[in-house]
Order: sequence, then structure tokens, then C-alpha cells
Amino acid sequence: MNDHKLPKIVVLTGAGISAESGIRTFRDSDGLWEEHNILDVATPEAWKRNSALVTRFYNARRVQLLSVKPNAAHLALTRLQEFFDVKIVTQNVDDLHERAGNSNVLHLHGELIKARSEKSQERIYDIGYREIEIGEQSDDGSLLRPHIVWFGEDVPMIVTASKWVTEAEILIVIGTSLNVYPAAGLLYHSPYGCEKFLVDPNDLQVDNLFRLRHIKTKAGEGVPALVDELIQRFYPQTV
Repeated sequence: MNDHKLPKIVVLTGAGISAESGIRTFRDSDGLWEEHNILDVATPEAWKRNSALVTRFYNARRVQLLSVKPNAAHLALTRLQEFFDVKIVTQNVDDLHERAGNSNVLHLHGELIKARSEKSQERIYDIGYREIEIGEQSDDGSLLRPHIVWFGEDVPMIVTASKWVTEAEILIVIGTSLNVYPAAGLLYHSPYGCEKFLVDPNDLQVDNLFRLRHIKTKAGEGVPALVDELIQRFYPQTV
């Protein structure tokens, strides 16, 4: 294998890649997530109104992670990084990328297996798959809350994600409607000449300026096929 890992590839993943592992997600059409209205469990106002409900909701989501596994799409991205400089920007809060062996993963919307102080975004704790106790405090005396970026909150990692995209030579978008901002705006940061792929089975309204090649299949089928295609193109002797 050639040790010169080029081109630089940035992968943007959304709910679709996790859904194939059995993780349910909310959909804009009904606004529900595991039978909860997202306004009741995924906003700062919800936390202020009923922190116990929000804590229990994310405790259940965290426990659910123990029953799911990375799928073929996650594993294909692990293979891709053996040949290229791969960075992954995910809108998902699960740890399936990491468990599949994906490295350089940036979580735009936080991580289920972490918690943080409700007063300080910098006080972050790795809690694994355990439950946060109702009323549990961080070491600054404030309530310990899920390390999740809720609707209406700033997305601090978007700056780093944007920088990654500006350096991409290939951009692969997987399992996202490209309707949720600021994540959807990342495509506008891709440089001229960047080759772009979209792997998603749905008909999506995408700006023609992006010139995306739409692979209209589920991630578990489309991503492994695309990875094989890219490896064969740049490293034909290995396939």
C-alpha cells in the first residue's frame, strides 16, 4: 500500500447511517423521538422545565447503545481510512463510528456517552453507558446534563468542521436530508473541484451548485460500494 494517503476525504454522516443499526431518530414530519416530542426533551427550555424527564430520556438512549452495533457503512469507512486521510463529521450522538474503528470523528451535536456541567460547556465527563442520576452534580456544583447540543443552542464544533471541509478533495455525505443547519451549510465550504457524493435512498432537494453524485441506496449498501470504487481508482493494485 502507498503510505501517501491522498486525497483528503471528509465524510458527513446523519441519522440514516445510525438508523440501519437500529437507532431510532426523530423525523421533521412528526417531531417525535422515541415517542417524545423533541420540544420536551431536546431544548434548553425543556431542561429548565423538567430536567428529570430529560435526564431519564437520555439515560434510556444511552442504555440503548449497548444493544446496537456498527453496520456495514461504519465498517466500510474504517477500511477507507486505511488508504486515505479521512475525517468524519457526524450529526449523530451515538458512538457507532468509534466502535467501528473510525478515527478523527467530530460530533457536531454532542455525545451520549458524555455529560457536562449545565453551567460550563468545558466541564465534560466521560460517563460511558451508565445512567446520570436525577439531581447528580458536576464538580462545580451545578447539575450534570447530557453532553448534547439541543435545538436553540450554539454548535461550537461547526468551526472546526467547516475548516475540515475547506480542505477536502472528496466529500461524502451519508444518510442526511441536508435540511438541518448549520450542518447542511457545511457543503458551501467545500473547495472548487471537490468531488462530492451523496449516499441516501431518499429523493432530496439539494442545491445544484453542489454537483453531488447521488447514490440512491441505503448506507449499508452504498457506502461499501463507494469505498471499493475509490480504493480501486487510487490503489488499483489492492483490489
